Amino acid sequence: MEVKLKELLAISGYSGLFRFISQGRQGVIVESLTDGKRTLIPASARVSAIADIAVFTQTEEIPLKDVLKKIELLENGGPAISNKSADKEIRTYFEKVLPEFDRDRVYTSDIKKIIGWYNLLQSKGLLEVLNQTDDEVKPEGEK
Repeated sequence: MEVKLKELLAISGYSGLFRFISQGRQGVIVESLTDGKRTLIPASARVSAIADIAVFTQTEEIPLKDVLKKIELLENGGPAISNKSADKEIRTYFEKVLPEFDRDRVYTSDIKKIIGWYNLLQSKGLLEVLNQTDDEVKPEGEK
């Protein structure tokens, strides 16, 4: 399955990641990376492209793509810690990945999502999407 970073979506209220398939009249049609099922997500849902998500640090925001690449580097392309691990273990692990993350604005639930997304991409052999250039990430028609 050929997946582009700009097609990867996180949807509030739904677990996992989704691939954009098509725009419908009532919302967007997506395919779950977890089980491959297609679903119509209503226009009222909060949908975020992975390319547009960033993580707060003490000085700036770092694109999620770069944080996922840091996990990949730390794990040599292997799986990360389970996102079901104890909260303290999760936070300690994330400090190794991104020591400068803002501890007040990045919640444990956020870290669990990030680790879960990384493990999903890793298990599906999709980590190469993290290496796409900005030109490949921008929607068609944008410069």
